[in-house]
Amino acid sequence: MRLPVVVGVDGSDSSLEALDWAADEAVRHGLPLRVVHASLWERYEGVVPAWSVDRPSGQVFAENIVAVAAERARRRVPDLDISAEVLAEDAAGALLREGTEAAAVVVGSRGRSGFADLLLGSVALVVAARSRSPVVVVRGDRHALESRHGRVLLGVGEHDEGSTALPFAFREAAAREAELDVVRVWRHPGHEPAAHPLLAGGGAGHYEGRAAEELDRALEPLARAYPGVRLRPSTVEGVPHRVLTERSAAVDLLVVGARRREGFVGLELGRVAHRSLHHASCPVAVVPNRGPASPAQAEGDS
Repeated sequence: MRLPVVVGVDGSDSSLEALDWAADEAVRHGLPLRVVHASLWERYEGVVPAWSVDRPSGQVFAENIVAVAAERARRRVPDLDISAEVLAEDAAGALLREGTEAAAVVVGSRGRSGFADLLLGSVALVVAARSRSPVVVVRGDRHALESRHGRVLLGVGEHDEGSTALPFAFREAAAREAELDVVRVWRHPGHEPAAHPLLAGGGAGHYEGRAAEELDRALEPLARAYPGVRLRPSTVEGVPHRVLTERSAAVDLLVVGARRREGFVGLELGRVAHRSLHHASCPVAVVPNRGPASPAQAEGDS
């Protein structure tokens, strides 16, 4: 069974960009595309009897949004397997439910109801922070949206060995025949005294060396599994979200991980994923990684 790429549409320019991106993504991976629009028109207009010839304006509006979006995707990719549906739910809830049976959920960065000065719409934020499947928030300029850079960027954190974000990024790079830029950002603890034993011969060198070892260990099995992917690993001293957002200006997709803790209620986005979603210059894929984690690990995940 091939799980679909699910894209949420609401008729906004942002959602149409997400639709185009999702259609291209489905083609790259040989997957069907599922177009959904969530609408609570029944709550406000009531259910019309089956024998009535009149349809509520909300229902007509919702059906038109889905029909136009599906037709747009068919024109973009004529042979793509496309399904479309109006869901009588709130947008975030519908996309989270759809994500349980999806290869990925794709959303625009802002919807029709979003304020122009907001960096990220509430639906995109909630879905990215709670979904059990990868979520791609589509944003950026035309070069990024049309995948002209030929590069995927992956942020690897201290606790990311074995993270599901790594194979996701490798699959994306392989499907796109793109270079995979993998960054492990490290920081020199400012509280350590100069006489600290780790600092003999230079403290920065110790932390950079440890970061390089962790990165090599995380990448080694995937580099063997994807020999055709061109890797560009690097270790950089700095603040992770700043490094990634700066580099996002020259890539087609930024991939970050997000810890999902069993039984946790609320939004689960680490600092790096949260700020990337707000400030990156390209589409951002948030890939959930299930498993136990301390609050400190969850907060610092990248």
